[in-house]
This record gives sequence, C-alpha cells and structure tokens, in this order.
Amino acid sequence: MQLRGYLAAVQDAELQDVEAAIRRFIRGEAKAGNAQFCPSSAQLSIEVRERRLMRELTAKRRGDLPVKLVKT
Repeated sequence: MQLRGYLAAVQDAELQDVEAAIRRFIRGEAKAGNAQFCPSSAQLSIEVRERRLMRELTAKRRGDLPVKLVKT
C-alpha cells in the first residue's frame, strides 16, 4: 500500500529529482520527522519538489533554462 503512495507522489516528477530526493533521505539530509521511520509519501513529494526547484535555480543561474517567449 505504501508503494502506491510513493508512486502517486512522484508520478509527474523527473527521474533525476526523484533520485536526488531518495539519496537525501538515505543520507539523512532530508527534512524528515524521524529518521528511524520511512518517509511518508507527502514527505517524499515535498523533497522531490525541493530538488526540482534547486535544479531549476541552478540551471537558471548558469543560463541553461530555455527562454519562454510570450506572444503579445
């Protein structure tokens, strides 16, 4: 049952963000309530979102993100 929750939490995420979030949980670097227990699907979802934001910010600083053109 827990696996379904994890899959639902990451279904729209990029693989690299999911992998980075899982690595942070394994290393004890993620913000989790108690490291003795598996993270909830919500905690995983939050960490994946944070990894995506960090990746996007890093790419933006380097100028790697594509420019979005707005038609007026």
